[in-house]
Amino acid sequence: MTVAPPLLVIAGATATGKTGLAIAVAERLAGEGIAAEVISADSRQVFRGLDIGTAKASAEERHGIPHHGLDLVDPDEPFTLADYAAHARAVLAALGSRPRPLAVLAGGTGLYLRAVARGIATDELPADRAVRARLEAEFLGVGLEPLVERLRAVAPGRAAAVDLANPRRVVRALEIAEVGGADRALPAPRGYAGPVAWIGLSLDRPAHLARIAQRARAQFDAGLIEEARALRERFDPALPAFSAIGYREAWAVLDGRLDREAAIAEDARRNAAFAKRQRTWFRAEPDVTWLDATDAGAVDAAVGAARALAVD
Repeated sequence: MTVAPPLLVIAGATATGKTGLAIAVAERLAGEGIAAEVISADSRQVFRGLDIGTAKASAEERHGIPHHGLDLVDPDEPFTLADYAAHARAVLAALGSRPRPLAVLAGGTGLYLRAVARGIATDELPADRAVRARLEAEFLGVGLEPLVERLRAVAPGRAAAVDLANPRRVVRALEIAEVGGADRALPAPRGYAGPVAWIGLSLDRPAHLARIAQRARAQFDAGLIEEARALRERFDPALPAFSAIGYREAWAVLDGRLDREAAIAEDARRNAAFAKRQRTWFRAEPDVTWLDATDAGAVDAAVGAARALAVD
């Protein structure tokens, strides 16, 4: 009989080390005979080809731990919260049929985490692909700001809860408003069917800013400009997928609008602003055990939480 496997959620803002912690936990528990697998909860890592700019763990960095939620669609394919939830639930169902399973859900996309670990009924959200296609075409034609202003006007409550810098979130919110009613709330969470625990990673502001700046430089050093060049040769650069921070900065270097150092600085600035929005979101998340990302004992604490779930 398939049951929901124990679920450890690792949440937090960008560049706090969530993926590394997830891999470390899964690797440690795999050594104890627990079938631990990682599910990414990152709304940009679902896109194929967006690797360096989304800090996607490489095959080597995964240390043989099975990973899910990565490379699901091309950048020009539609992908919604409901699509992600369906993927994650299928993974969980398969994992739940194995002996001694454990799923580690790690990422910074708060709605993805909630949809899975809180059980948001994404199938109850109104949807109309024709409306979504029209709104996406409008975004490509006029940009994000007019859509943001419309969302604020027709659904202020939803606008207050959406990342207004994320085109896909804005388009989806407008789609829901048009199809299901102006300020329709998300369905009530149903809960997760198995044991679940939430871990959060945090850093003090100076350390976090330093880590964000370091990662921005490392991504450019690792070939972000070349990755961005290859993607622009295949896809429309105005696609919502490329709101992922780093790609527009890399294209600005290629086009001579920014030098490399200025692009790295802009990348870090935008990620710092993004991290601030994420921290605000996660502060409203209940029942999260917060760990200092610089604490050497964070791995042991997370492993202990996961081990307790697996035992239960």
